[in-house]
Amino acid sequence: MRIKFLLIALLISVIGFSQSVNDYKGVIVPLKYDFLKTENQYRMSTMTKANLNKAGFQAFYGNEELPSGFGDRCDLLYVDVKKENGFLITKLFLEFKDCYGKVIYTSDIGKSKEKDYETAYRECLDLAFVSVNALHYKYNGKSFNSGKVVTTTTTTTAPIATQAVVTTVSAPVADMKDPNLLYAQPTENGYQLIDKTPKVVMKLLKTSRPDSFIAIKDGIQGSLNAKDNQWFFEYYKNDQLVSEKVSVKF
Repeated sequence: MRIKFLLIALLISVIGFSQSVNDYKGVIVPLKYDFLKTENQYRMSTMTKANLNKAGFQAFYGNEELPSGFGDRCDLLYVDVKKENGFLITKLFLEFKDCYGKVIYTSDIGKSKEKDYETAYRECLDLAFVSVNALHYKYNGKSFNSGKVVTTTTTTTAPIATQAVVTTVSAPVADMKDPNLLYAQPTENGYQLIDKTPKVVMKLLKTSRPDSFIAIKDGIQGSLNAKDNQWFFEYYKNDQLVSEKVSVKF
């Protein structure tokens, strides 16, 4: 009887602390998936966003400027399309993660025997979204904007980080001549870039790729990508892709 009671208590505890897609007010869609060679190849990002919108989510591209009310990254989910190996068959599924990289939901696997990649990917994606649609998503108004997160990034850490950067960073002569040079200071989930003032200019969140970060600057969310040994902050403005070169010392 005692064991049964403990099992019931454990089950209630797990349910109480579990998270669902309904806890998040929107979804960020990347412009490139690991199994593809270029951004939005075969219109995969476009189709993902369209399907998410049909399922009731508010979806945004990874480098799109977010509207007012969506500034807290931890109130958003980050979707990824994964590809499984298969002989003469294409298999795709969706993975939804929170801002810390924890998997919140994984869809069923969509399968296709089509030989044309674009046709096969579209069919797989549509089939994978059958399970997503079955969730009947509806945002429940929950917010993960806790005091702990705010304190860590803006109040407690900043003074310590400022002193560390000023006293330990030794920039080459060429770097000292660049007035726009930003210094990367490690944080729990990535980096924050500070100038020589020092002032936090941009916040970076790690992704699955070492040469690409989710980037937030002046309320604009985009991505910081390495190209030809240089870094570029990319985001959408008025439906146009903007790419700004950023001088960073990691």
